[in-house]
Amino acid sequence: MGKEERTVQDPLIKYTGQIGWHFVDARSALQRRGGSQGRFFRDTLEERLIRLNPGLVTDERASEIANLLARLPASIEGNRQALSWLRGEQSLYIPAEKRERNIRLIDFDQLDNNIFEVTKEWPQRNDLYTNRADIIFLINGLPVAIVETKKATLAEGLSLGVDQLRRYHRETPEMLVLPQVFVVTQLFDLYYGATWNTDRNSLFNWKEVVGPLSTFEQKVCDFFDRRRFLRVLRDYLIFLTRDDQLSKVILRQHQMRAVEKVVARVEEGQKRRGLIWHTQGSGKTLTMLTIAARLLHAPQREKPTVIMVVDRNELEQQLFKNIQAYGLGSAKVAESKKDLQDILDSDYRGLVVTMIHKFDGIRPQSNPRKSIVVLVDEAHRSTGGDLGTELMAALPNATYIGFTGTPIDRLSQGQGTFKVFGSEDPEGYLDKYSIADSIADGTTVALNYALAPSSLRVDRQTLEREFLDLTEAQGVSDIQELNAILDRAVKLKEMMKAPERVDAIARFIAEHFKQNVHPMGFKAFLVTVDREACVLYKRALERYLPVDWIEAVYSPSHKDSGDLKALALSEDQERAIRRDFLKKHSLPKILIVTEKLLTG
Repeated sequence: MGKEERTVQDPLIKYTGQIGWHFVDARSALQRRGGSQGRFFRDTLEERLIRLNPGLVTDERASEIANLLARLPASIEGNRQALSWLRGEQSLYIPAEKRERNIRLIDFDQLDNNIFEVTKEWPQRNDLYTNRADIIFLINGLPVAIVETKKATLAEGLSLGVDQLRRYHRETPEMLVLPQVFVVTQLFDLYYGATWNTDRNSLFNWKEVVGPLSTFEQKVCDFFDRRRFLRVLRDYLIFLTRDDQLSKVILRQHQMRAVEKVVARVEEGQKRRGLIWHTQGSGKTLTMLTIAARLLHAPQREKPTVIMVVDRNELEQQLFKNIQAYGLGSAKVAESKKDLQDILDSDYRGLVVTMIHKFDGIRPQSNPRKSIVVLVDEAHRSTGGDLGTELMAALPNATYIGFTGTPIDRLSQGQGTFKVFGSEDPEGYLDKYSIADSIADGTTVALNYALAPSSLRVDRQTLEREFLDLTEAQGVSDIQELNAILDRAVKLKEMMKAPERVDAIARFIAEHFKQNVHPMGFKAFLVTVDREACVLYKRALERYLPVDWIEAVYSPSHKDSGDLKALALSEDQERAIRRDFLKKHSLPKILIVTEKLLTG
């Protein structure tokens, strides 16, 4: 502990002291908490509540709010309530005004109206366990971040730090009711994440710093910069409810960077185009939703209209679910072309979700207002042709921000992604997060694969004639255009779904799964060419593996019949299967999919 304290813990506290965090020694901190079962500095909190809410919060009300915070449940639900309090979203009834008024615990605009403190060796006790956090950061008396430090020479120090945080969540969850962010550092690297989510995939390395060198001091000062840290608390922590389960995420650096750039562009109002080029799987949807939330909640004279444009029905439904999970409140979904025209004509202010095809035939100059921001998902295909022209003619003075993982330089019709969205930036884009960046961050991992026996592969001549040659000739790389070519490749699809071939592949998969995948405790995806193939492979695999190991997940149609109808899942069934598939010891073990669950 001595070396860790001298080389990592004390320097971290020293550096944050240089940027405005005041150190509180462990003994004083324990006293101000009222002992190791206390959660926060009560006197500081009550004093700030009165100061930040003049005329609203009295001594009695301040004590009442402190009691509410002290009784928050030690769970992710309690942590969500805590963040809502920190953001000033909770209210009290004011008898004199006969209405509810929101209560401020933090002043996000005036930095010096807050008290920023840091302390070390923070013990937390309950009836069964006592744990001790290395460092705790507090704002206005409330813990907001927890830090675990490990000495640089300790092998697997970062993993050990994360394991400790998991133990705190498990044994003394009271310690994690209020803190929203955690950090694990070993001097060379500073990893951060959201409390109540210690999954390794949700832990990110803080890399980009303001200074010229990526030193430990610069990383600490950049991450704990007080104004930036307040932005994280206010904007970049997100609770999502999916499949009836509450989860929590923190945006990654490239997402925060893109949000700030887009919001700045809209607020400046000088340029009306921008391209966010972030690789697939980099969280574009959450980036878009956070931008929408920032724009809609920003203090401004005129409330804007934010239009989120997608190009497929499945994406529209998925986006709407994300909006509900995000907690953005109500959003208007354009149900038809006429509905979209009515929304634009009504000068609606707020969030609108629509598919690009609903701009077909839209009236030019439908709404010339400038305070309209259009966020275009999959921009490389959404606005390349006539529909993009009609969209921009309908909203001639709007700001257009395109999001893509695969920009297209040239299109057979219309302009490429860079010309449509990137013309006002010298590089052709407003922000970029490449596949190389993702690999360096560990978000994208190397692909390990083994070729199947040649007898199971598609006939090369047919594959080239009906698919590969066409994609090369047409310069196609987009998944939707690739699917369109595949749909026209009748002979190729027939060959891929031939009964003898399906049976041979199913037998091979079953043996490979039993010998290589299942013994390691892993599960598997089988991605098929279309919905009918999903059903064919499910029936074939059932001949070689237990039936309850296998589920087919595809989008049903009212025209379905036979097995395609019999094996279709309801929304509730699909939600339960997706949830169980993520659990190591639950069934199913193999999901057969097509155009589902991020498989394209």
